[in-house]
Amino acid sequence: MTAAPRTVPAGRGGAAPARPRRLVCVCGVAHPGGAEIGLLRLLRRLDGWAITVTTPEPGPLSHAVLGEGWAWAQVPAGGLARRAGARAALSFPRMRRLARAADVVYLNGGVAGRLLPAAGAARTVLHVHDLVDRVPRHWRRADVVLADSQAVADRLEGLEAHVVGCPVELDPPDVAPPWEPGGEIVGFVGRLEPRKGPLDLARAAPRIRAARPDARVVLVGDDPFGADPAYTEAVRSAPGVEVHGWVEDAAGLMRHLDVLVLPSHAEPFGTVLAEAMAAGTPVVATRVGGLPEVVDDGVTGRLVAPGRPDELADAVVEVLGRRAEMGAAARERARRFGADAYAERVAALLAPAPASYRARPEA
Repeated sequence: MTAAPRTVPAGRGGAAPARPRRLVCVCGVAHPGGAEIGLLRLLRRLDGWAITVTTPEPGPLSHAVLGEGWAWAQVPAGGLARRAGARAALSFPRMRRLARAADVVYLNGGVAGRLLPAAGAARTVLHVHDLVDRVPRHWRRADVVLADSQAVADRLEGLEAHVVGCPVELDPPDVAPPWEPGGEIVGFVGRLEPRKGPLDLARAAPRIRAARPDARVVLVGDDPFGADPAYTEAVRSAPGVEVHGWVEDAAGLMRHLDVLVLPSHAEPFGTVLAEAMAAGTPVVATRVGGLPEVVDDGVTGRLVAPGRPDELADAVVEVLGRRAEMGAAARERARRFGADAYAERVAALLAPAPASYRARPEA
């Protein structure tokens, strides 16, 4: 199934070009996570492009793409299961056809990067969102490599990666919280899986409430990929915490939190931190991956060692006591992650000539 592409007219310089540039964006999943949400934020800001987005199967991401008026195509990239990468070769013929009709092919993540060998007819942009353990040889075929953080780039040995960060809507629409009002809300928003560490926050809850009796520990999310069902169930059944399912447009929840906690054991960037900071909510996170590039320890929040619920609890208590001061600093520092500025950075790298870009006010 392929929908007709929407061409966004040029926002500067008068008349639109005779033929819009054609951009094919390849995604490795059908359910949008942080990488896919970031891609959607970018695409909404690109002018003068006919956009096609591929996913491995129909799902929430393809529905979002079609809702924007862009074209969608089904192109499996092998899936997330172990040793699933070889299946990507089955999609090479379809990828070659799309690439021949494109000016730029944007491979959104390492799974999508499996299709890079079949995309050589176009200019190729590989966006790496993960802290990889090895660099596949075929990644060197990419014309441009993007990385979410310096921590990600440092692992891309042999590649000249451009560190572009992740885009944040600085003023997202408000979203009603799924919890009842009252108390100080200590929140986690994300996937309930071991890498994100929500069980560490659940284990920190008694120590937090001992120091701040009015505090409530609220976890919002689920595990759409089924990474570890037993872990997810342990989080949901943990005593003393409130667990709610995933909320769409969760960035709009951040203004309802008193502190946002991301106790990850590995994390390339941590967009949820920047979203909370943009709402004026201070944060507590672990000192792993790209998180120290987002959080200014002691200014916009606190950084602690991973896997230490005691340290996590003490940091949350400290931040609650300095919420106004840290929240104001967080809002100011978050402006560097704004989606408009991000789109300008990435648009300039998509094509050899500067890409036309329509700025939107965010403040």
